[in-house]
Amino acid sequence: MTETLALTGERTAPGIWHENYWFARHEAAYRWIVAELLPVAGRALEAGCGEGYGAELLRTAGSEPVFGLDYEDLTLQHIRRVYPQVQVVRGNLVQTPYADASFGLLTSLQTIEHLWEQPRFIAECARILAPGGTTVLSTPNRLTFPSGNWYHTRELTMAEFIELVEPSFDITHTLGLHHGKRLLAWEESNGSCVDAQLAAPHDEWPADLRELVTSTTYRDFEIRPSNLDESLDLILVAVKPTGE
Repeated sequence: MTETLALTGERTAPGIWHENYWFARHEAAYRWIVAELLPVAGRALEAGCGEGYGAELLRTAGSEPVFGLDYEDLTLQHIRRVYPQVQVVRGNLVQTPYADASFGLLTSLQTIEHLWEQPRFIAECARILAPGGTTVLSTPNRLTFPSGNWYHTRELTMAEFIELVEPSFDITHTLGLHHGKRLLAWEESNGSCVDAQLAAPHDEWPADLRELVTSTTYRDFEIRPSNLDESLDLILVAVKPTGE
């Protein structure tokens, strides 16, 4: 089993059974990147790399070298132990230590909602991305995400997400992540699986919910350009203009 970090509510990690739904939901976006966008020329950066599994997945799929940037030193120590081929640096996401045009691919998934200075972060992404380079950003959909996550400074709708990114990038994909058939079938009989997980401590979950959570994989989610306001998570793919 992958060595895990302690849960704080701010990050998702593999190898923790009661977090498996959230891990699979996050992993689905990385798997989409691997399947639809790679390879991308140039170095890759995972901005807000968290536990490190996403950067490692990009690396093993062919993006190399892959760099990880995060602010918490314990997180970076963990990545150095568990994913030693990811090159990690401690830094502020709105004032990174990288030179202009350093990367051909920049990913930052489920991160921007944690930041106070969101426009400044987008501008910094544009600065360190090479002209013609690709960025992939994701965030929970404010219209569907449960309220009350005190780690989030500002959640976004797709319209707000586009408004934030469009001044610095040419947006090529606007996508939403949705439950797939198996999760929808469970919800037809039991109601929202997210609400069910939040309704009680995991050691009090009924057997059918435990089974659903532990068996969920990234294949149980769909990413598509339709019904964006109803999606669980929002994904933008954008390219830095070459004229800059």
